[in-house]
Amino acid sequence: MIEISKEDTIYELVTKHPEIKTVLYELGFVDIVKPGMLQTAGRVMTLAKGSAMKKIPMNVIAEKMNAIGFDLKEA
Repeated sequence: MIEISKEDTIYELVTKHPEIKTVLYELGFVDIVKPGMLQTAGRVMTLAKGSAMKKIPMNVIAEKMNAIGFDLKEA
């Protein structure tokens, strides 16, 4: 499993692991596909901040990430 952190920015995650973009979109991070959003807000928005903002429980995100081979760490 590839380790990722809830403190990683959305931009970092999608840049390093492009397959995460689709999963994040399906989870409710719908702005991720809007032109420019990944390069702007995505650079400062962490997975934890996005989870709180979109009201998506971290355990739901962790389960989805595990399903595609990622281990979500707390820090």
